[in-house]
Amino acid sequence: MNIRTKIAPVAALVCAAFLSACGTSENADVSRGIYDPYEENNRFTHQFNKNLDTYVVSPLSDGYGTIVPEPVRNGVSNFSDHLSVPNDVVNNVLQGDVGGAMHNTFRFAFNTVFGIAGIFDPATAIGVQRVDTDFGETLHKWGAAEGPYVEEPFFGPSTSRDTAGFVVDIVIDPFFILLRDPSRYVGGVAYVLNAFGDRYKFDSTIDALLYESADSYAQARSIYLQNRRFELGMTAEDLYLDPYDDPYAE
Repeated sequence: MNIRTKIAPVAALVCAAFLSACGTSENADVSRGIYDPYEENNRFTHQFNKNLDTYVVSPLSDGYGTIVPEPVRNGVSNFSDHLSVPNDVVNNVLQGDVGGAMHNTFRFAFNTVFGIAGIFDPATAIGVQRVDTDFGETLHKWGAAEGPYVEEPFFGPSTSRDTAGFVVDIVIDPFFILLRDPSRYVGGVAYVLNAFGDRYKFDSTIDALLYESADSYAQARSIYLQNRRFELGMTAEDLYLDPYDDPYAE
């Protein structure tokens, strides 16, 4: 399959993602509070993710963190972030952020050359931090509504807009488009290992959320929405959410 054939469905997928994020009810465009009409299904998925963490992710991450030295884990984390930068550049362009695209392009080139393909991160040392973005933010910039809260299997908290954006980010990833099997899956492997590293690094915080809070689903939902809205530049008054509020109270 050539590159033209691989790229052909992308435009249609982008349009579908945009329409799916926009085509929600009026209540879905929430700037304050929580819109969670699928709470019953979301809670079922949350319990699935929680069980997955208990029996698979947490034990594997403990093994990964114990066996693999910290400098190696840091290298994997750097490499995983490095492979995501071209996708940031694509979204910078789609958002009309020329400065961000140039910044991220320089960071990627600098770390590719001087960071040994991104295993090290000398760009940050000289003040060139990553301008992290994604297609969910691109949809936000284009005016798409946040949509209902969604808990994704394996990946956790999201919204309908960010779920659509996540799918598009995978498809438009330059490495996925340009590289041939099996090289195109290197980024995926690095992502999984980095996720294990993060689970090990933030073990006590994640355990407190999942296993010590009165309602881990409500807490995770509140934390995600607050953090995501902050990333998108919403004002302070829009960010506080009481995790135990009834989303449908009058």
